[in-house]
Amino acid sequence: MNQDHINKEQLNRQSVFLRQAEAGDIDALEQLLNRCYRQAEGWTNEADLIGGIRTTKDELLAVIADPKHYVFIYPKTTTGERDGEETGELLGCIAVDIKVEADLDTGTSDTNGCNESAYNKKAYIGMFAVLPELQGLGVGHQILQAAETFAQRHLLSGTQTPNKNPARLTMSILSHRPELLSYYQRRGYQLTGNSMPFPVDGNNGEPKRQDLQLLELEKLVIS
Repeated sequence: MNQDHINKEQLNRQSVFLRQAEAGDIDALEQLLNRCYRQAEGWTNEADLIGGIRTTKDELLAVIADPKHYVFIYPKTTTGERDGEETGELLGCIAVDIKVEADLDTGTSDTNGCNESAYNKKAYIGMFAVLPELQGLGVGHQILQAAETFAQRHLLSGTQTPNKNPARLTMSILSHRPELLSYYQRRGYQLTGNSMPFPVDGNNGEPKRQDLQLLELEKLVIS
């Protein structure tokens, strides 16, 4: 990748800027995700655990078309600033999937018969990637923090009555990645105890070990 106008010292001091992804970003988004997850570059890749591709153009188009699923990108510009002209390349990305589900077991009805306090509100954070050349400079921290702030505002907006189930930020990481688990634990995420075998349908790559699992992490949202 051309490193012109990527000032690494500047990235340590200034906030990363994000915008919502559009259909025209699909090619660059697919390239970034498959490189960061499946190539042996940077410290966050999964190349030793999973082969094949991470995602496809069709999958990304479906995600962007989902009104509850937000994909944010950090575009490269000619100046390194938000007001510079975009080059078409991406330096990072992250996705937030907002979910609100009824909880019929714990809800109680108000005088109008509405179960306003009976719901589970959570935001799943995924597709988190930073260009390998920029990893370790605080870029990922800023991207994650921006996504968390966005998710928290959505989860807490419109809440009129106390909810018995606190809103949560959730994500899944691969087992056998203690350094990645430690990264998220330092940022307030904890293992929930829930896990599932890595899918072997080939849609998101081929596991290289049979005991590979996806571990669920969560972080409570404080209003």
